[in-house]
Amino acid sequence: VPPGQQPPPGAGVPVPGLPGPAGFGTGGRPAQWGGAPGAWTPTPPPPSFLSTRWPGPRPATGWAVPAAVLAGALGVAFFVPLTRTGIGWFLGWLVLTVGVVAAVRRTADALTRTDRLIRGGWAVAALALLAVPAFRNAWWLVTFCVLGALGCAALAIVGGRQVRSLLFSLVAAPFAALRGLPWVRRHVTATGGGQMVPRVAGSVVATAVVLLVFGLLLSSADAAFDQVLGAVVPEVNVGTVIRWLFLAAVGGSIAVAATYTLAAPPDLSTVDREGRRRLGMLEWAPAIAALTLLFVGFVAVQFTVLFGGQRHVLRTAGLSYAEYARSGFWQLTVVTLLTVAVLGGVSRWARRETRAERVLLRVLLGLLSALSVVIVVSALSRMYTYQKVYSFTGERIFVMAFELLLGAVFLMILAAGVRWRGRWIPGVTVGLAVVMLLSLAVLNPEDYAARRNIARYEQSGKIDAWYLRALSADATPALANLPDRVRRCTLSWIDDDLAEPDPWYAWNLGRSRARAELKRLGPRAVGGQKDCKAADQFDLPKTRRTPR
Repeated sequence: VPPGQQPPPGAGVPVPGLPGPAGFGTGGRPAQWGGAPGAWTPTPPPPSFLSTRWPGPRPATGWAVPAAVLAGALGVAFFVPLTRTGIGWFLGWLVLTVGVVAAVRRTADALTRTDRLIRGGWAVAALALLAVPAFRNAWWLVTFCVLGALGCAALAIVGGRQVRSLLFSLVAAPFAALRGLPWVRRHVTATGGGQMVPRVAGSVVATAVVLLVFGLLLSSADAAFDQVLGAVVPEVNVGTVIRWLFLAAVGGSIAVAATYTLAAPPDLSTVDREGRRRLGMLEWAPAIAALTLLFVGFVAVQFTVLFGGQRHVLRTAGLSYAEYARSGFWQLTVVTLLTVAVLGGVSRWARRETRAERVLLRVLLGLLSALSVVIVVSALSRMYTYQKVYSFTGERIFVMAFELLLGAVFLMILAAGVRWRGRWIPGVTVGLAVVMLLSLAVLNPEDYAARRNIARYEQSGKIDAWYLRALSADATPALANLPDRVRRCTLSWIDDDLAEPDPWYAWNLGRSRARAELKRLGPRAVGGQKDCKAADQFDLPKTRRTPR
């Protein structure tokens, strides 16, 4: 276009299918020079995380991996009693673990000796947590143990030591189960499995038909054999088949994720990279200093409460035990969690370039951690006071244990601040959480709560019979010591839960002890609704004012 003139309409607009100007490909897209003379090719996208940090294992042959997947699927499907607590949870996971270890013990060359020990520790922790359903029947404790076992399994499979990699493991393990399916299928096809699979399937069907036909005939011929067979073989119906298929899919998926990932684990160095320290003292110090002063004032009041001034504080504020202890505990728990988040964020993003920055950061975070330990003690004291006045419950004991765990985190932060080395804290925290759950299982919290409530009843004549009625079979030996009417009420729901016998793979120590105790007491030890109405005379008051 000559100088001073406008270009014609449409000039410079890329036309699809025609070469663009220099530096652009077809249609004006950015391109690079390559190929034949005069040809333009699009710029390839940057490499992804999967291609650079987690490319996956090389194609392999052999039956070790498919056998491990099959063992995991069959073990979980056959042993795990999905609707009951029992020893089958441990047995199914044990079969899965043994199958995976046998399949990857020669192929996991990418793992160092330290990595193998750490992953082995997480695998043992998962087995220990899944052994709890064999001994305890409290649904909430078993639920936390199963969830904790799945988290430990993810760490054993993917790894992870920092916060980011620990969270990445929880997401990457299910993703590896999907990503590893084609890899496992290639094992089967590469070893001639196209002909072997139909033969194995036919053999399984023939075995099932033979056992079904002859088992029915022999069980109908002898009543004793029928009773033994009924205890060993579960009742087969539509619900049972659906449960088997679901558990087989879960067990097989976990085995696929484990064998695929352990054969070529991801490189987590980019996941756990150090964050950019962009916050100067002007940005973080005023807020942390103000929070520290606020904690100082709160802790000063708490020392007054903890060392003899509790009656004065309650009388001045006009609070009941319930209002003081219960609401205060939950609020302090939230404060504790938020403080952990604040300490973690400031430690990660605050600058430490100068000596003044390091000293101020160490002093303020150290003071905040120390004051937080006092707040944890205050929260525990409130909850213990509330349970002494009202009733001990297993759930409240769990929350107190969780608060103790948070207190341990603050102590670890204090220890790490001495040399600015806190990379070990996330992994140790998860390990302490496993120890907390196992300690609760050893304590038997529902039995402990029942015994504490009975001891208070012997002193005051008051007891929360309706709560005790909702306890699991774990509390039966303690509840057997209650007076007649209250005992008949509290054992009614437990007796209903134990009405159906357990198959061998659902054996549970708590239910076994409860059945033995009920058998010792006799049928008159169990009551119903009328007994619970009569037990209302022993019920605790819903509110209690502090004596003046």
